[in-house]
Amino acid sequence: VQLQASGGGVVQAGGSLRLSCATSGFTFGDYATGWFRQAPGKEREGVSFISSSESRTWYRNSVKGRFTISSDNTKNTAYLQMNSLKPEDTAVYYCAASATLILSSLRQKNAYAYWGQGTQVTVSS
Repeated sequence: VQLQASGGGVVQAGGSLRLSCATSGFTFGDYATGWFRQAPGKEREGVSFISSSESRTWYRNSVKGRFTISSDNTKNTAYLQMNSLKPEDTAVYYCAASATLILSSLRQKNAYAYWGQGTQVTVSS
């Protein structure tokens, strides 16, 4: 099982980035995909997820209206479009996969069995 996060970089406040999470080794369509982030000295926190069934989505309040999660089952890849970036969005972003069907659980990192290596996002003011 592999998850490869990419697309991070350095942008100015107000800019955009699109993160990708390329996966292999499992049936992508049977798993929910989550994006998490971890800033220096802080806990890893859930940013967004998209469920395996019906593609239900969730966003943490601080990114609602700015971030959009999507997935492409034909490419076994999930995406996180991040617009109107703010300095407080600076973190290492991780993608993860979960087999759980309990939507409320998908906000928590312990629901995820598989993790990517992370990609750095730095937003300058």
